[in-house]
Amino acid sequence: MTLLNPVEPPPEPGLARRLGAFTGIMVVLGIVIGTGLYRVPALVAADVRSTSDFYLIWVIGGVIALCGALSVAELAAMFPRAGGLYVYIREAFGRPMAFLFGWMWLLTDPISWAAQSLIFSEYLATFVPLDPLARHVASVVLIGIVAGVQIRSVGMGAFVQNFFGTIKLVTLFILGLALWFWIHPVAQPAAVALNPAKVASGGFILALLAVLWAYDGWENLTALSGEVRKPERNLPLSLITGTLLVLLLYLVINGGYLRVLTLSGVASHPSVAVAALGSIGGSAASVVVALLVMISVLGSLNGSVMSDPRVFYAMAEDGLFFRQVGRAHPRFHTPWVAIIMDAVLAMIFVSLRDFADLASAYVLGIWPFLMLAVAGLFWLRHKRPDAPRPYRAWGYPVVPAVFLLASFLVLVGATWQKPGDVVLSLGLTLLGIPVYFIWRKTHRNRQA
Repeated sequence: MTLLNPVEPPPEPGLARRLGAFTGIMVVLGIVIGTGLYRVPALVAADVRSTSDFYLIWVIGGVIALCGALSVAELAAMFPRAGGLYVYIREAFGRPMAFLFGWMWLLTDPISWAAQSLIFSEYLATFVPLDPLARHVASVVLIGIVAGVQIRSVGMGAFVQNFFGTIKLVTLFILGLALWFWIHPVAQPAAVALNPAKVASGGFILALLAVLWAYDGWENLTALSGEVRKPERNLPLSLITGTLLVLLLYLVINGGYLRVLTLSGVASHPSVAVAALGSIGGSAASVVVALLVMISVLGSLNGSVMSDPRVFYAMAEDGLFFRQVGRAHPRFHTPWVAIIMDAVLAMIFVSLRDFADLASAYVLGIWPFLMLAVAGLFWLRHKRPDAPRPYRAWGYPVVPAVFLLASFLVLVGATWQKPGDVVLSLGLTLLGIPVYFIWRKTHRNRQA
């Protein structure tokens, strides 16, 4: 690992470098640890053969994410501009490919916001009676509130992220201690809830897809690169430290679930945390878990709203999106138009699909472009060998190669297990090609 100390680059026009390393770590932690820790373990347990496989798949997912973070960190320090992956793909492979990423981001990013807000309203019903319509309304209101905070000030958004991130760390640490040392194991029925046929037919790959959803989001921090102080130091530090913390917390909490419930018990309970805390009393466990999930979702959604619209902001600066989306607020120094646009799309998605569909669509839509960005690391090393690299990826070329190979195998498995979803994602991506040329032609005509 090599870290240099060049002069801090200027911020994007209209933005300001106000974010430090701690906020960066909290963005990674906040976005990644959302609902996955409470919903994914049951999906994984139902798709694996043994406890060792259960642990193994969480480790594999964490190693894949860490290899990606180690690789992308070099690109983040090299191009500390708003947009993150969009910028790296543009620099390595050109504007058309970067546009395709932005196109898929436009289709899938609001899906992630919608999924998180739906989970929040689901657990909010623990405290306030909500019918299905009221839950959707609550989801829309939540998106609107978080978007308003992020428009008001990146500093305010950072404060909210740090606040909920710290609470999340403390509460998860307490939950881990309780599962390992306080909560008594729950007696399980003789029937095992595993599906041997499903496992034999590739359940491991399906479980890994679910785990990748749980680990996804560390790369979103890079979209804020134009507003991070000392990006050559703070971006790699935040990406790597945040991903390592997530891996550690996932292993501790999931190990606690297994201790209390056993593998078949985890597979039998979609609300695994409620079941694991059941010995403290059914209603009390529901309240505790509801609070934990709501805190996690608030941190995750706030981090997403804080970072994701910067992709559209960068596209607009390049002339690949509506010019108005590239406007920063003259007083608040935030990409307010991009945030509003993203929030409105997320509100629309709230009423369209359920959590499982939303999660699958997001992973299959974005992961290939994350692979493309990491592949760009190899190409840029060859294409621009003398370009300044304040941080050089640890373990190069092995680490990025491991990420690419592992991700490729997962996508091949997904094609086998979920061909319809993969074809849909591929079709939506390819649809972006004519959209790009239509956009370019229209844009040239307007400038003429």
